[in-house]
Amino acid sequence: MPDSKEIAVLASVQGAIATPAVLKVARGMSFFGEHSLGWLAVGAVGAAVDRERRKDWMVATGAVFAAHAASVVVKRVVRRTRPNHETVQVHVGTPSKLSFPSAHATSTTAAAVVYGALTGRRLSPMLVPPMLLSRMVLGVHYPSDVVAGSVLGAAIGGIVRRKLNGRKGSHGQQGGRSD
Repeated sequence: MPDSKEIAVLASVQGAIATPAVLKVARGMSFFGEHSLGWLAVGAVGAAVDRERRKDWMVATGAVFAAHAASVVVKRVVRRTRPNHETVQVHVGTPSKLSFPSAHATSTTAAAVVYGALTGRRLSPMLVPPMLLSRMVLGVHYPSDVVAGSVLGAAIGGIVRRKLNGRKGSHGQQGGRSD
């Protein structure tokens, strides 16, 4: 059970930034990240466009799926329920009542890490914080849920990124730098 500090942080995040415009964006992010489908689509596009590294894109996309699946397994083991407190407003529906870890945070972080390796871009600073905040703004995750999800996604993404960076591309170049 989350402690009162987590509930206070969650309520303060909502109070500080849960404007109608922010809620609209957060709901869009929630839809994009549901079951990691948006990130899987990004990987499929990468595989279709970057034919020379299609196998790498497929491996990276598999890592995103594996990260999502791992978060679902952990949710079912831990069985922490989603926020349910009078100071927290829930602004979006969820496919389950389980909260820990955030699957959106897990798959987004994994995607940022592995797709960053393929694009040579530092995607984590651009993609991860907004997704983590969106889950709290929407009232569906505690701070520890999103942090744990991000750590899980980073671990899985990091393992696959090291493999991708260690492989030679068809032009003899190493995989791109990422975080």
